[in-house]
Amino acid sequence: MSQIFSRSANAVARMSLAGALGVVLFIGWLLFTLMSSSWVTKQHEFVEQPIQFSHLHHVGGIGLDCRYCHTSVEKSSFAGIPPTKTCINCHQQIWLNAPILEPVRASFRNNVNLTWVRVNDLPDFVYFNHQIHIHQGVGCAVCHGRVDKMPLTYQAQPLLMGWCLECHRAPEKFIRPRDQVFNMAYEPPANQIELGLRLKKEYGISGPEHLTTCSVCHR
Repeated sequence: MSQIFSRSANAVARMSLAGALGVVLFIGWLLFTLMSSSWVTKQHEFVEQPIQFSHLHHVGGIGLDCRYCHTSVEKSSFAGIPPTKTCINCHQQIWLNAPILEPVRASFRNNVNLTWVRVNDLPDFVYFNHQIHIHQGVGCAVCHGRVDKMPLTYQAQPLLMGWCLECHRAPEKFIRPRDQVFNMAYEPPANQIELGLRLKKEYGISGPEHLTTCSVCHR
């Protein structure tokens, strides 16, 4: 009986299996790369707003504190979007007729809120509480970046689970004194780990075994 397969068939089969495995691994790597890329996360992408509000001007230039506009950030899970009245507090005195501010004036006249687009928008299955993070010494700039240097606001961090876990596994690398939470220009000291470990104990921050539990963020 003649041989059905040639002697090279085994080599071809092995090469085919290796090629298929390589394709699967490449597709997996490609998907992982895409999912963590700014194309998906929208990191550093400017968002069109009803008014292109400049944090560079209001925070970096004028020196407004975050809490002037985001009034509930210390006592709520939400930072809060300022009502038009907050804008009018200043702009009924300055830049009264600036064309760029007409949507603000119209909003106040008609008692219709401006529709702002959320820049840092977590998925619905993720629970985040601003109050807790601020109370535990996490600075605004850690998550939001140096908004005092942003002419137009963008998402500074990827907001992926791995990025959150980096802090939850070792908060001592990131936390700061509570009186520095709203200081955009704060720089971690040379002894950040030593300081962080002390603050972690002082603020009663849980260990990674609790902070990395699924139910902490997914409720």
